Amino acid sequence: MPKIVDHDARREEIARAACRVVARRGLDGLTLRDVAAEIGFANGALKPYFPTKAALSEAAFRYVFGQTERRVAERTRSLRGIEALRVFAVEVLPLDEVRLDEARVVLPFWQLAIHDPAQAAVNDRSMDDWRTSMTRWLEEAVADGDVPDSAPLEPAVESLLNFMLGAQVTAVLDPGYNGPRQLREQLEFHLQNLMR
Repeated sequence: MPKIVDHDARREEIARAACRVVARRGLDGLTLRDVAAEIGFANGALKPYFPTKAALSEAAFRYVFGQTERRVAERTRSLRGIEALRVFAVEVLPLDEVRLDEARVVLPFWQLAIHDPAQAAVNDRSMDDWRTSMTRWLEEAVADGDVPDSAPLEPAVESLLNFMLGAQVTAVLDPGYNGPRQLREQLEFHLQNLMR
């Protein structure tokens, strides 16, 4: 009887392995051969799932984004307003080794997205999803009286989003000033400014 393969699970396993390779060696170190070796597959076994390096790097980014989304959904399920926004930011910020590795995957993906409209569209969809959630939580914070109703929501969302995205870079390149403690303090600074 032929072996039944769960192709979605296989794609996720390959994407997860690609993340590990990129986190260790950078995007230049990402090869189908190295990812296959990472999970004990023959080199050709990956091609039906991800025929090119670009497809594999996109899968790695989607995997990281999906992992973040799962954590956020789980941890914000019963939250609203400013507390949901805080928890969301904590899940995005590179505050531990797992999220630092995610930053190491996202940074080179962004470099690809600068010159590749298809990759840029993947990033744009992800950021639009985040903006939608952040706007909803800020609207709840205004309704709850935690944020003044005069607060300009769009600049507030963009400012916080820019902080979280920039933290991906600074936590990797300048961890002495942007380690977990400092990033948490910076997050609280942003949130306190919103609540004034």
